[in-house]
Amino acid sequence: MFGRFPADTLSDDDYTKIIELNQTAVVRITRALIPLLADSGDGAIVNTVSISASTGGSAGSSIYSASKAFVSTYTKALSRELAPKKIRVNAVSPGVINTDFHQRYSSAEKLENTRKQIPLQRLGTAEDCAPSYLFLASSALSGYVSGQIIEINGGQY
Repeated sequence: MFGRFPADTLSDDDYTKIIELNQTAVVRITRALIPLLADSGDGAIVNTVSISASTGGSAGSSIYSASKAFVSTYTKALSRELAPKKIRVNAVSPGVINTDFHQRYSSAEKLENTRKQIPLQRLGTAEDCAPSYLFLASSALSGYVSGQIIEINGGQY
């Protein structure tokens, strides 16, 4: 996510950038990797979605949220399509992760209100997310897991 874009001021250029980053890039990279992963006999694709794919996100993130919902559905569909090629497809869905983005585009008050809504009473970190990516990438740990979206959000959703 590279900004908040209210629906009534969203430019065609901003729309295209969001879709290119969150949707088109995933499709292109996946398409390029399928032959390599199929040849391995034990492939794994781990996409990144977002809590906003399920909740709709905050004001100014409707296209971002919709593009992440696309990736979520694409992940589930690909898991079925690529299973005969022995490729597992899953995704990690972070909640509000304390990143530079939120320092730039979310007010301290908004982040504090969000923190209060999270059962674990804190924002997430990159370190909270990393183990799920490793788990889903490892056939030893998740060899029978496919078509799943792991929510990393402190119980918020």
